[in-house]
Amino acid sequence: MDVTLATEGFAAMGSESRLAVLQTLVKAGTDGLPVGMIGERTGIPASTLAHHIKFLAVSHLITQEKEGRVIRCRANFDHLEALADFILKECCADQERAGNRGEAV
Repeated sequence: MDVTLATEGFAAMGSESRLAVLQTLVKAGTDGLPVGMIGERTGIPASTLAHHIKFLAVSHLITQEKEGRVIRCRANFDHLEALADFILKECCADQERAGNRGEAV
């Protein structure tokens, strides 16, 4: 994952409302939820929910699928995992290097 894509993903999670939507979809699992149910579970009004969902979708954090007249949203677990890997890929690297030389970082 490149820095630009990671930055977009983390920025999209930088809103309390968008984070609530994302967490709701993560809890729902791979089945996802219709937009109306996301609104019910988060308490976010429909007038702003669409904006938050669009922001999350453009940032690849969620996917949307039209099912008749209903739009179902799902957490993009592959992308979320890639973001976690991106931020953790060098976890403790400095500590390990210092430990090998017996120095503080």
